[in-house]
Amino acid sequence: MELWKSIPFVCILLPLGSAAATSVLKGKIAKRWTGFVLFAVSVLSAVFEVLMRFYGQSYTYMMGHYPAPWGNEIRAGELEAVTAGFFAFIMFLSYIGGIKKLKEHVLSDKHNLYCVLMLLLDSALMAQVYTNDIFTAYVFVEIMTIAAAALIAARTRGRTLVAATRYMIMNLIGSSLFLMGIIILYDLTGHLLMSNMHEAIDTLAKTGQYKEPLTVVIALITIGLAIKSGLFPFHKWIPDAYGYSTPASQAVLSSLVSKGYIFLLIKIIYRVIGLDLYKETGIHNVLFVFGLVGMLMGSFSAIKQNDIRRMTAYSSVAQIGYVFMGIGLGTQFGMMAAMFHIFSHAVCKAMLFLAAGALVDASDHHDEFKYLRGSGYRAPLAGIAFSIGALSMVGFPFLGGFSSKLNFALAGLEYGGIHAVLVVVVLMASTALNTVYFLKTVITLYRITDHAYEIPVKKPEFLFRVSLILFALLNIGLGVMSQYFINAINRGIIMFG
Repeated sequence: MELWKSIPFVCILLPLGSAAATSVLKGKIAKRWTGFVLFAVSVLSAVFEVLMRFYGQSYTYMMGHYPAPWGNEIRAGELEAVTAGFFAFIMFLSYIGGIKKLKEHVLSDKHNLYCVLMLLLDSALMAQVYTNDIFTAYVFVEIMTIAAAALIAARTRGRTLVAATRYMIMNLIGSSLFLMGIIILYDLTGHLLMSNMHEAIDTLAKTGQYKEPLTVVIALITIGLAIKSGLFPFHKWIPDAYGYSTPASQAVLSSLVSKGYIFLLIKIIYRVIGLDLYKETGIHNVLFVFGLVGMLMGSFSAIKQNDIRRMTAYSSVAQIGYVFMGIGLGTQFGMMAAMFHIFSHAVCKAMLFLAAGALVDASDHHDEFKYLRGSGYRAPLAGIAFSIGALSMVGFPFLGGFSSKLNFALAGLEYGGIHAVLVVVVLMASTALNTVYFLKTVITLYRITDHAYEIPVKKPEFLFRVSLILFALLNIGLGVMSQYFINAINRGIIMFG
């Protein structure tokens, strides 16, 4: 096997091993080492994405000395490569964009432990993207859940402890349902490798055996990962979890954690269950309905907020609804639209939270809109970045959000019937609601005010500026070069089958 095919294994093992080493390093060294590791994973993922584009097919990488069905495997195709590349780069930019604020929010003797959590989260994301073993996926789901909860609680405030507790309760419920589904599925198939499971399930479906247990399994896995992703109505933990943690944690949690669970669900639908069998159960229709409702209810909740961070957090509920609406269509076009939105929303949401943090700092640490008037002038780069992110969420042309909404509309029209009507109508309503709360916020940022803030005006940190600029360019790139990413996603989905 060519050496480059071991890159996915390195992308999992490097941050995982580095997490153990970072736990004994001093804070400053730990932060620099973590930044280097996250950058290395980003570069390796980018290189692997290019190599997979030329390789043109998927492959499996056996872990250890035991072949299937007893061994563990990594599986890589073009969709995994593109997804890992996006996740790794967003993780790196979120880290460098928020790490300088760590000294204000986390006790100095806990900085190295915060870095450990970031590395574990990165390793868990890479493992969920690449693993071909469903139990290994569950193990890293739990690693990511624990790391995410600790990242929320890292900011030593009473509210964050409550938020972390609510996050853990909801996510452990989701994990329990997911694990129950895996246990029953293992009992039915006798396998843990996804490819072997798929063959066994396909045989059971053709013979008509265990139809009801299979439906229960699919429901358990779907509901479990939907809860962990924050799909409406399982979203109540999101505003506090996203709104009160540190800037780096906000960026990572809102952009990557829920997306990792959704990608795993899409992977299981294709690689384990099979899209046709999934549609036969009718569970995709449930996701479609809750996705549509989430798009509207998340937006209504965002409109009612008077806090920029909670408003941005509630908008995530609506955006998760978009993704599940695409999955609920149960077509390749719908899945492509869902995957593209995972990328565009991840890029946009991390930038919005980092920019919001800088705008709050420029307003004497007030989150409320009445104090944020004129903050776009006091923190120019953050104001521009937030405006770009807001316009993208609204669906302004040449930005990633516009391409996402266009893809969803086309996917609905391709499906036809009542689904097409519902998709187009709810998209229009959601876009109108997005416009209300995001453009209201942008106008507030640039509204002239007589209030003078007695805070020192200082130049933003270099890494923070780099992060926001690259996020903005990536958002524009997703809009301008959307067809390139759409083609890559479509090729990857075909390899999934």
